[in-house]
Amino acid sequence: MFDTKQIRLLDKFAISSSTICAIHCVALPFMIGVFPAIGASIFADEAFHIMMLWVVIPLSLFGLTLGCRKHKNIKILSTGFVGIAVLALAAFFGHDLAGENGERLATLFGATLIAIAHIRNYMSCQSGNCAHD
Repeated sequence: MFDTKQIRLLDKFAISSSTICAIHCVALPFMIGVFPAIGASIFADEAFHIMMLWVVIPLSLFGLTLGCRKHKNIKILSTGFVGIAVLALAAFFGHDLAGENGERLATLFGATLIAIAHIRNYMSCQSGNCAHD
């Protein structure tokens, strides 16, 4: 079905999307301060967070699940699932429950967990711990 090379490519895309999410979260307040017009753009809108979730969640679920089928390391899958849950909770409830800074920290934590899971997934397949097709 999917070989290890394709799983590694999925991991690279997922790492990139999680990193973009984290950079957006950290850099947006600074960018709005320096370039106030950004505050009126899609990047400052809540829709951007939802759009990122529509990319990160399916990509992560798919890549991590395929990787876990190959290397059988449930810890990697669990780390990714926790990261996805934290990211989703932060996006939908973070501002109401923890305020703007709490939402930002939760988003960074979730994105970091997802990136760590994909890096471990990638390294596990790279090191030969996956059954190559």
